[in-house]
Amino acid sequence: MLNDAALVLPELGSAQAGFPSPAADLQEKAIDLGQVLVTHPQATFLIRARGHSMIDAGIHDNAILVVDRALKPQHMDIVVAVVDGEFTIKHLWKRGGRPKLKAANPTFPDITPKDGQTLEIWGVVTAGINQYRK
Repeated sequence: MLNDAALVLPELGSAQAGFPSPAADLQEKAIDLGQVLVTHPQATFLIRARGHSMIDAGIHDNAILVVDRALKPQHMDIVVAVVDGEFTIKHLWKRGGRPKLKAANPTFPDITPKDGQTLEIWGVVTAGINQYRK
């Protein structure tokens, strides 16, 4: 669970990802990352992603994910799940029959729980932080 300590960083404004706007206004203001990223503080935790199974969803190896346990998982949400005691991060597929977990990388197989296999959804991923350089 996250504590009440705020992480407030300065925001310089916005920047075009394409051609820059010469009229851009660069006024500095503060952003509280907890306020932006966390809706249910008592039900929210962070987890670090490992591997490349969710790369096509923008989740890189070593990304820090914000996970909300208060949200009801819906079809195609990115979730943190436990399958036979092992954590995994995948899309939740809830169409017909049993739910399954789908990777966002075609080189990884779906996880469809078999009879007697346990699948528990621990929370819904609501945000992610990828670090590009230290």
